[in-house]
Amino acid sequence: MKSGSRGLRVVAVLAALGLFAAAPARAEPDEALLGKAQGYPLGNASTWYFNPNRVGAWSALDRVPGIRTRTVARGAVFTPLPRLPQPPAIRYAYRNHTYTLADYLERQRTTGLLILKDGQIVAEHYRYGRTEDARFLSFSMAKSVTSLLIGIAVERGHIASLDDKAEKYVKALQGSAYGATSIRHLLRMSSGLVFTERYDGQDDIARLSRAGGGVAGAGTPLDVLRSITTRHSPPGEKFTYASAETDVLGRVLAAATGRTMADLTSEWLWQPMGAERDAFWRVSVDGQEQAHGAFNASLRDWGRLGMLLANDGKAGGVQVVPREYLLDATDWRRQPPGFGPRAATPFFGYGYQFWLLPLRERTFALQGIHGQTVYVQPATGIVLVLTSVWEKASGRQDPQPYEERSALWGGVLESLGGSTGY
Repeated sequence: MKSGSRGLRVVAVLAALGLFAAAPARAEPDEALLGKAQGYPLGNASTWYFNPNRVGAWSALDRVPGIRTRTVARGAVFTPLPRLPQPPAIRYAYRNHTYTLADYLERQRTTGLLILKDGQIVAEHYRYGRTEDARFLSFSMAKSVTSLLIGIAVERGHIASLDDKAEKYVKALQGSAYGATSIRHLLRMSSGLVFTERYDGQDDIARLSRAGGGVAGAGTPLDVLRSITTRHSPPGEKFTYASAETDVLGRVLAAATGRTMADLTSEWLWQPMGAERDAFWRVSVDGQEQAHGAFNASLRDWGRLGMLLANDGKAGGVQVVPREYLLDATDWRRQPPGFGPRAATPFFGYGYQFWLLPLRERTFALQGIHGQTVYVQPATGIVLVLTSVWEKASGRQDPQPYEERSALWGGVLESLGGSTGY
């Protein structure tokens, strides 16, 4: 008997006698708080947003009792995402230390991570028991999807001009401040209207969410939109983040086309880009898709959407999203004063519902609260998708995860030959 075989038999005997223990699996960050012992539960329409339901509900919102959704059908053929042979190791620097991709996953509450280079998978990871069939909630990454649909609607003639007022299409908003705001100013979140978004449960976004969910006494989403009347600045002058502006855009889309956003997303985006799985929108009590934060898709399909953007709106040689619209939406050099990087915010600029990074090479992001992200650098074909269950909604409440996410993106660019120059 060879010594290697003899060694394996010894291990087997020790294991049978309980005298040999395998190395314990490493715990994922805060897995107890996030519901591992309960099998990552879904909760219900009142509890899905909170621990311990976040992992389960944010990757299967269509199975949460009391949540209304509408399917975005995939096409008959999907675009393959082959794996990059011998992918390079990903490393990033953060607070004077160098970390690996495995380190990041052990440090942050990540449910899914996907890195693509020129349409090939560099890395793909699922955590907290998630699998490739999970459809991850986008939160405000949905705003960028809504923007793409607006651009296509203009090209197809359903919307005559971005300078049209919302009330031209949404009759229920006639005579309101949001109704009198142009589509372009809504895209840039520059209506000048005061809409509070602090994520403290007492702000306007909480009112809009309760109304959309049909909470008793909350009124309808249109009631909330019509109640916003105070201006902090003239329209078009200043970026101020406000999810209500995207909600209005979704209503413009539905009214201008006479179709649901789910159908438009399927026909105009999901099928032409070659999505692998059906997606879905959460739907408000009034039947309108929640355009500001409720699109759900698989990790790979978020990656395919990123590749569509990296290819300047093309998929399979077909121009799916108008190229000039997409450049207007994502190139910081095309933004008016006050909307570029370090002007709209201390770091990011803001285009048509996209966050713009201050790099020389055009680089932009879809972002949602609690750590949902798609980073895109078109010239180098690099896309990073992250789905997360961070405890705090925004960087104002806890900046650390946001700082480390930025460091990771910088490391992905450096590891894959991307551009990091300012």
